Amino acid sequence: MVGYLVSLAIFTATYALFSLGLNLQWGYTGLINFGHIAFMTVGAYTTVLLSLNGVPLVLAVLAGAILAGILGLLIGISTLRLREDYLAIVTIGVSEVVRLIALNEEELTQGTRGVYGFPLPLASLNPNLPLRLGMIVILTMICGVGVWQIWRWLGHVPQGADRSVPLRRAALGRQRLALGGYLLCLGGSVTALWWGFAMNTGFLGLAGASAIAALGCVYSRFSHPLKTASHQSWLTHSTIIAVNLVLGLVLMVYWAGVMGLYDYTYKAGLMWLLVVILGFTFWQLQRWVHSPWGRVLKSIREDEEVAKALGKNVFRYKLQSLMLGGAIAGIAGAFYAWQLTFINPDGFIPLITFQAWIIVVLGGAGNNVGTLLGAMIFWVYDAATRFLLPSLVTLDDARLGAFRIMVIGLLLIVLMMWRPQGILGNKDELTLGR
Repeated sequence: MVGYLVSLAIFTATYALFSLGLNLQWGYTGLINFGHIAFMTVGAYTTVLLSLNGVPLVLAVLAGAILAGILGLLIGISTLRLREDYLAIVTIGVSEVVRLIALNEEELTQGTRGVYGFPLPLASLNPNLPLRLGMIVILTMICGVGVWQIWRWLGHVPQGADRSVPLRRAALGRQRLALGGYLLCLGGSVTALWWGFAMNTGFLGLAGASAIAALGCVYSRFSHPLKTASHQSWLTHSTIIAVNLVLGLVLMVYWAGVMGLYDYTYKAGLMWLLVVILGFTFWQLQRWVHSPWGRVLKSIREDEEVAKALGKNVFRYKLQSLMLGGAIAGIAGAFYAWQLTFINPDGFIPLITFQAWIIVVLGGAGNNVGTLLGAMIFWVYDAATRFLLPSLVTLDDARLGAFRIMVIGLLLIVLMMWRPQGILGNKDELTLGR
């Protein structure tokens, strides 16, 4: 079970990194990119082919990211001065051209036979106990920051105004107690989910009860929790409970990662490295999108004519966004190849692009925290339905896969009817203030 959860964490983090690039292009800049997989393909093939020829892995990954960014430059130069629908069409075409080149250029990519036997990061590492404990501490710090970000989002509901110093101090103490209780509820959810999947499904009910208790901890941080809670719809309550359950599953995966690092394996080391790169990329993106550069991107997304009137070079900013998002996807492609330990063109189909779109739309466009949350929800759904649906419906594997896609499509339709901006998105930005 530990090995499966570690692999699940790798896929979740890889898709989160991949989707962060798409969120920068579309969520922040408004560029419709339906061929995002092309950047991942370039990054993956460049990394593995260079590493097979003796190039150090760090330089191979950087080369893959640079080439993916150059691909974004070529796409942008030819399309960004045209209407948005041309960009969408061209990106789909480019992704298929890149895949067909990888399929037919057998001397370079070995075609359908694929590429395997390439060097893997940390594969030969045999860390001693202090190094393993240090890796666990770093992983814990990154996950702790993630839990804190979710806790902050859960508090984005109307609060009473505590203006006096004594009231502010009381509110601070109440928030600390609420956070402590919330962490205890998360711990209960993690324990119950672990026992539920490993021993008896009856424990899943306890996980749900812990998630409901976490809802009470969220509302207890306010001056008037009952009044605050009464103003929330049942859909909001359900969303908070569902997010807490998903977070419990994610922390269960974190615990599996801790055990994997303690009894070190290659997959656990790859997961740790990927989480560190994801955390660094997320941190840098947060800095950039909240800088004047990021505000220009948002203004272009809202109305590029206004940005032009303010003297901004819209074409240059769009090009930067497309190239940077492509470079991030190229890095994700390297980790995608390292996780599979084998790549061929069939692994880079357009469906992966639309899975990234699902993640961005689900979490909320123009919100990097939402992208991470969307990746978690998507892969929790994928893992849960992989095991639960066969016991509920009698379909063969091919029809079951199609049915799972239909179900997530239906869930997206419901989400768009209820929260068209996504879970963490800003509705005012989505509607351009109208």
